[in-house]
Amino acid sequence: MQSELMLPIREVTRLTGVNPVTLRAWERRYGLVVPQRTGKGHRLYSQEDIERIRQILRWLNHGVAVGQVGALLDSTPGEPATSSGSDWTRLRQQLLEAISDLAQRRLDQLLNQAISLYPVATLCEHLFMPLFNTLEVRWQGQLAARLEQVFFHSWLRSKLGARTYHNNHQFSGPPLLLLNATPLAFDPHLWLCAWLASDAGLPVEVLDWVLPVNELAVAVARIQPRALLISISRTVDLHHLQRSLAAIDLPILLSGSVISIHRETIEGWPPAELHLFETPQQVLQGLHQLNLVRDRAP
Repeated sequence: MQSELMLPIREVTRLTGVNPVTLRAWERRYGLVVPQRTGKGHRLYSQEDIERIRQILRWLNHGVAVGQVGALLDSTPGEPATSSGSDWTRLRQQLLEAISDLAQRRLDQLLNQAISLYPVATLCEHLFMPLFNTLEVRWQGQLAARLEQVFFHSWLRSKLGARTYHNNHQFSGPPLLLLNATPLAFDPHLWLCAWLASDAGLPVEVLDWVLPVNELAVAVARIQPRALLISISRTVDLHHLQRSLAAIDLPILLSGSVISIHRETIEGWPPAELHLFETPQQVLQGLHQLNLVRDRAP
């Protein structure tokens, strides 16, 4: 019977990874997916709707802006050969201008709108990572660079921290423990990993500062996480890190852009379950491959 094939919005979120806020925004603003309604107004999605959502995600993952997806779905079969990044470029430029102006409310509005329209993994790939790369270059010797960096990192910590905190209250069980092993007061890479993991349904615990060698094992013993993720940078003390990990008996994920530099050295370390990732997106894929988060249904 057809009614048995209709799914509520929470189940659609579980199957596709697209949260209810985004599904509702796609419906209201663009008419991308228009579900049926119950007598009380609750949304019900068909299998055809779910397949359409997955097609939308494939276009978004190729960098197509959400406002362009409707026409592509209705007119072009298959996967995109090329994508227009103009909307992403415009959004990143707007964020850069808000950062330059130290305009917190404008940053809030831009990010909140983007979060309502795109899955977290898409934002990480096409917004945050390119933005971080641009800012890293921008802040090399620029006047007031430190001011911009402190302003942006303070704002971003509060935004990602709040999102992660909200997600954590929906989950139970042992968390993923994330540790900053960089000299940075705030590590954007680490917090993107935390946001991606918590959005995927995994509770997280973030320790922002570098721990002494003998205290990491204490943290693991007390928190009892299901896995440990450590963010590293060019200035990491590999000897200190290896000593810290020697007594840890659980899956360990090391992440950072410098993994490619240190991979050969790190792969020879004793821990049997040591996994290396260069980007937050790879971390998310690794968490699924290690069965630390539940995979979405195909």
